Amino acid sequence: MNITLTSYLSHSSSKDSPLIVLNSFSDEWNSVVESLDSLGVSSYSLLVITDLDWNNALSPWKADAVFKGEPSFEGYADEYIRLLTQETIPESIKANGLSPVSTYIAGYSMAGLFALYCLYKTDLFDGAASCSGSLWFPGFTEYAISEPFLRENPRVYLSLGDRESKTKNIIMGAVENNTQTIYDNYKKHGIDCRFEMNPGGHFNEPAFRTAKGIAYLLRQIT
Repeated sequence: MNITLTSYLSHSSSKDSPLIVLNSFSDEWNSVVESLDSLGVSSYSLLVITDLDWNNALSPWKADAVFKGEPSFEGYADEYIRLLTQETIPESIKANGLSPVSTYIAGYSMAGLFALYCLYKTDLFDGAASCSGSLWFPGFTEYAISEPFLRENPRVYLSLGDRESKTKNIIMGAVENNTQTIYDNYKKHGIDCRFEMNPGGHFNEPAFRTAKGIAYLLRQIT
């Protein structure tokens, strides 16, 4: 699996600062860093992964395309998680001389779905931010409310735009109900979780929404 890695250290970071793993579409992560600065978030390390086979690497299992003419989802997430946890993250930590006090994963859209899925497949992460996550993905809600996390009580952030469910696509239109169902289940089981609605559709301020999720994981906003 070919990926591109970028390490970023915030201005006040130290070797034991929290590490955020961010799957980013192209170079959007630069805008996430700018948004973190605007929120006053400091003292963190960022491991950015780009050039992913986006829909395939981030999908938890095979699923049909949601639009005609688009390719289906191949479901390579388990393979990608193994790469991250066994090679990519440990090697990056070693190469940068880090010893993070905590490690989180964040992402937007399909990367948000993947971030949440990771909590069910590895105990490496202390929490996940699924920002406008693709929680419409077929079968994911049922999976999320029936399977346990591998780490006890991780910190979870969920968000959506208030117009994301306003679509003629029946599958994607279920995203708000699905996210609410997952959130309610987490709260029922005492999971440290926040669900935030943002104004606009899926493509409104993705960097700022992602930054808010990261800030929440780092306990730098409430």
